Amino acid sequence: MERIVKSIEIERPVRTVYNQWTQFEEFPRFMGGVKSVKQLDDQRLHWVAEIGGKQKEWDAKITEQIPDRRIAWRSEAGEFIAGAVTFEPLAPNRTRLTLELSYDPKGVVESAGDALGVVSRRVEKDLERFKEFIENRGQETGAWRSTIQEHGH
Repeated sequence: MERIVKSIEIERPVRTVYNQWTQFEEFPRFMGGVKSVKQLDDQRLHWVAEIGGKQKEWDAKITEQIPDRRIAWRSEAGEFIAGAVTFEPLAPNRTRLTLELSYDPKGVVESAGDALGVVSRRVEKDLERFKEFIENRGQETGAWRSTIQEHGH
C-alpha cells in the first residue's frame, strides 16, 4: 500500500475552499486524467479516469464529511483507493488543504518504475490547479453542507 500526503495553502476562506471541494462533478476541471465524476447520491461517486493510458472506472463512498474540516472516502469496487482531505483555517482568508491518498500501486499504476513519483507529482499538480481555480474564481461554484459520519470503524 502506498501513501501520499500533500498540502497547499490557498488564499481563500476555509468555507469557500471546503464548499468548492464538495462540488465533486467539477473535479475534471483541475484533476489530471479524471474524465468524469458523477454524484450518484449523497455518499457515492462514480469516477472515470485515464491512468497510465488505460481507462479505469470505480465507485467511491464518502465515509466521513464534516463541513469546513474533513472529507474522507474509499473505493467500493475496482481499484483500491482511499483518501481524506482536511481543511485548516490559517487566517480569515487563508486555508491549508491537506490531501492524503492510500492506494494499491499495482492496480493504479500498472507499470514498474517510479509509480509513486508519478502519482505524487500528479497530486501536486491537481492541488495547484485547484488552488488556481478557486483563487481565480473568487467564489465557489456551489456547496453541500451536510455531515456524513459512518459508525462501526
